[in-house]
Order: sequence, then C-alpha cells, then structure tokens
Amino acid sequence: MKKRLEEILEKVHGGKLSPAKALELLEGYPYCDLEFAKVDHHREVVKGAPEIIFGLGKTPVQIGLIGREILKKGSNLLVTRVEPAVWTKVKSKLPGAVYNEAARIVSLEQTKPPAGRGTIVVMTAGTSDIPVAEEAAATAEILGNTTERIYDVGVAGLHRLLGQYDRIRRARVIITVAGMEGALPSVVAGLVKVPVIAVPTSIGYGASFKGLAALLAMLNSCPGGVAVVNIDNGFGAAFLASLINHL
Repeated sequence: MKKRLEEILEKVHGGKLSPAKALELLEGYPYCDLEFAKVDHHREVVKGAPEIIFGLGKTPVQIGLIGREILKKGSNLLVTRVEPAVWTKVKSKLPGAVYNEAARIVSLEQTKPPAGRGTIVVMTAGTSDIPVAEEAAATAEILGNTTERIYDVGVAGLHRLLGQYDRIRRARVIITVAGMEGALPSVVAGLVKVPVIAVPTSIGYGASFKGLAALLAMLNSCPGGVAVVNIDNGFGAAFLASLINHL
C-alpha cells in the first residue's frame, strides 16, 4: 500500500493525475469501515506490513470480505489460524490465495516484500511443537525473510541440538518453540550472540498447565537476549523476528 500511495502522489505532482481522481483512488484510507470490521489500510505505512487477519472466531464470509478489501488496495494478504474446514468455504472468496495446512495460514502475495538481511532460524524442542513453529516460519517467509527450520532438538537429547550448531550460529534471529518445561531457549541463548525469541506451547503433561509452566520458565531465562511471546503465538514471534531482521 505504501508503494501505491507513493505512485499516486508522484502522478499528482507530475500533473498526470488530477486531485479529484487522486481523492477517488484514496477512498477508504486510512481505513475502510465494513461495520463488523474496520480494515486498517494505514498499518502498512506505519508498521511496514499490511494488516494481518486473525482468522479464529471469524466466519468465512467475514474473512472473505476483509481479505478482498486488503487485496483491493494492492497489499499482500495473510490470514492466521484458519482451520481446514473454514478454508474450504473461504477459498472461492479469495481467488489465487494459497493455504498452508501445517501453519493454518492463508496467504496471497501481490507485491514482493522487502527482503530481510539474514536468516531466521525456527527451532522446536519436539515434534508436537511443529504446528506453532510452522505458523512462525510461514509468517516470517511471507514477511520477506529467508527461514530455516530445525525441528525436534529439545533438551531431552542435547546431542541433537549440538549437532545443528553450525546452522544455528549462522542465524540473525532465532525463534525457539517449546512446551513441557520450556528449557530450549535458555540453552540456545547460552550458545549464540543473536536475539532469541521464545515461544511457549500448550504441549505437555498436566503440570505444564497448558503452556503456563513453559511461559514462566522462559520469562525466568538466565542467559541474556531472550524475548518471550504468548503461549502458542508463532505469529507474534515471527513478526518480531522480521522487524529485527529488517533493521
């Protein structure tokens, strides 16, 4: 959208577009009121990425209408937390969109986003943490980042993690996704000098309290350089990692 605004202003200043026509093209900025949602077209100018739709709790009709409004302004589309049953009802409303079932993400790229400066490595402690990690990895890629996945390298077998050390140390940002006791980010942060973003997951036995134990462990991490997002928030971790990677 930012690029679109720049193009309109350039045409006005160059005498190729009348102010009246420019006003018509700018209709709906900075947001469009759909009554049930106010689509924030100004967000891309402020944040560097268009508004991203949280799909959980929205109807297929609502997702379709919001998605079309975002696409109409030339922005890229990203919808998180879309279950397969919802996607079957949404896909006809968003022609050209693709669905990543592992990440539960719907996306459509209309313009190439600015490339990140390095690689974001996404790691999981266990295989059960992969759905949250995939949300993070897919989001990071859609935001213009090169992403590398390293899965099932938790502290139950530290030799697995150390065997990936060469790949880990080349990262510019690391996202660690872990449930149970949530120890992985502390171990990783003790090995590297780049930011580590910790994502607690709701995976674990009873005393993990659906991710609360992992969250508290990560918040109490001893090594410096660890930031923590909410339970199962792969998207939030990826957005933060992308901001760092684009600095």
